[in-house]
Amino acid sequence: MVKISELRGLLREQGLSGFLVPKTDAYQNEDVPAHDDRLKWLSGFTGSAGAGVILLEKAALIVDSRYTLQAKAQVDLSVFTVELTPKMTLAIYLSENAHRGEVIGYDPTLHTMAGFKNLQEEAEKQGIALQACSPNPIDRLWRDRPPAIYHPIFSHSEEFAGESHESKLARVQKSISEKNAAALFVSSPENVAWLLNIRGSDVAHTPIPLVRAVVPASGKALLFLQEGHATEGNIELLHDRASIAADAQFEENAGLVTGEGARILVDPARTTIATAERLKKSGAALIEAPDPIALMKAKKNAIELSGAREAQKRDGVAVCKFLAWLDAEAPSGAVDELKASDKLEALRRDTGLLVDLSFDTISGSGPNGAIVHYRATPETNRPLVPGSLYLIDSGGQYRDGTTDVTRTVAIGEPTAEMKRHFTLVLKGHIALATAIFPAGTRGFDLDPFARRALWQAGLDYGHGTGHGIGSFLSVHEGPQSISRNIAAALEAGMIVSNEPGYYREGHYGIRIENLMAVTGAKPVQDGEIPMMSFETLTLAPIDRRLVQVDLLSRDELEWLNAYHDGVRKEIGAHLSPAERLWLDAATAPLVS
Repeated sequence: MVKISELRGLLREQGLSGFLVPKTDAYQNEDVPAHDDRLKWLSGFTGSAGAGVILLEKAALIVDSRYTLQAKAQVDLSVFTVELTPKMTLAIYLSENAHRGEVIGYDPTLHTMAGFKNLQEEAEKQGIALQACSPNPIDRLWRDRPPAIYHPIFSHSEEFAGESHESKLARVQKSISEKNAAALFVSSPENVAWLLNIRGSDVAHTPIPLVRAVVPASGKALLFLQEGHATEGNIELLHDRASIAADAQFEENAGLVTGEGARILVDPARTTIATAERLKKSGAALIEAPDPIALMKAKKNAIELSGAREAQKRDGVAVCKFLAWLDAEAPSGAVDELKASDKLEALRRDTGLLVDLSFDTISGSGPNGAIVHYRATPETNRPLVPGSLYLIDSGGQYRDGTTDVTRTVAIGEPTAEMKRHFTLVLKGHIALATAIFPAGTRGFDLDPFARRALWQAGLDYGHGTGHGIGSFLSVHEGPQSISRNIAAALEAGMIVSNEPGYYREGHYGIRIENLMAVTGAKPVQDGEIPMMSFETLTLAPIDRRLVQVDLLSRDELEWLNAYHDGVRKEIGAHLSPAERLWLDAATAPLVS
């Protein structure tokens, strides 16, 4: 592979034995702008998470289980081995494949303080040196690199935010003072956007500007902008929300806020090594602590929750129209993955309120549905054929909320095996949707609820069960999550997804995803401890043709029928007569 050969030539010139290529940018975005997607340029891998390790004689792509099939399909397997986390990490790969005394290069703008600390400790144990490279050697080779483009910032009004930027700033500054700090460095663009009630369009599908900020314990925040963020049309807005400075003058301007030796809070999980060094040059003494904005942002207020319900209802109408269209058109064989995803996007745009999709639609027919984060292309596009399953995972960005929904649909008559697997996934979905739990419950406490039925059948899925959702922000938001790894407690107002699945490689994939809001603790009859629960927000039929009714308990069947009754009542009035007839049939009660 020419690119790898050229990179290895540069590494030899610099006396390096290898180079690390994480799938991220200087802002630690999940969706990496084209200008910064070095891993994609180098390897061909388009997934949202992963890391490359290029040694002089071998190379690896390290991904999680969501991308096992995708990675093997996209990279040159004569050059790369595909390794899976958590069994394999950058640190483990270097310890097993690099040699004592070798020097491995890295780009300090792409590695966080926390992530690099663990990597460096392990490398030192093995006698391997890590050396910062500036500029990134890939940038020297990337001749057709797209330009970095930054778009004007716009306001996210209090009508949608539910709280003024002044109120948010006061809450954050109270947290800063409680930690005896002079300021907080906000490295996450999503957190800056939430704090200042601003949005942007620098990143596909996530309405954020690529900005950073320093928030002092009192007074205005200092917002660092890129060229293109400020215009004549928004400069008054920006001056109202914060003091502004160019990112290129970061050290000089940050020093004016922090002062020599001032204690400044930095989140080591989001702050890069390069940024930490820039802050130190400004005179700051860094105090590592989680960014308090992340938790504040995750706990939606009443206006945001109301907006989420409206966005889900609007989105549900589009999804119902799509599913009705799919049932009418797919049996003819004239529908393929791209046509189907384009149709759903068009129906969302017909609402007149769609700003963008919330991520690239996953539209997988048959075996492509088993690729967890599959993206259809003209080369991989498959028709939806009778006797197959079709999985579509999609979402929209609306000013009042962010949506994410997955439905698995039978095309023609499903097999008994398909129905059994689907129903086991459904049982897990219902178990999580109906869970009640005490305050302090964490995501990994609830994750087994969604897996139990599959585990009892000797089955499982490799991805997490649920992720946090932003409010006209990122479709993947922390600190909340429902997975084996996340320890953050669930709190009232958080929105999470509920998406267990099953994937039979080479045959089909199954996933059922709704969004849910965490409700406050309430007394339980004859109980001693108030319990929290979930409010399901998503409104779209679950394919009843795929349900093996005798596998459901009475309570599970009642939940499904009640859910469908709610979908019918909320959505039905917004459909055409023909679509309403379809919805009535799609949500008709199932009986045991």
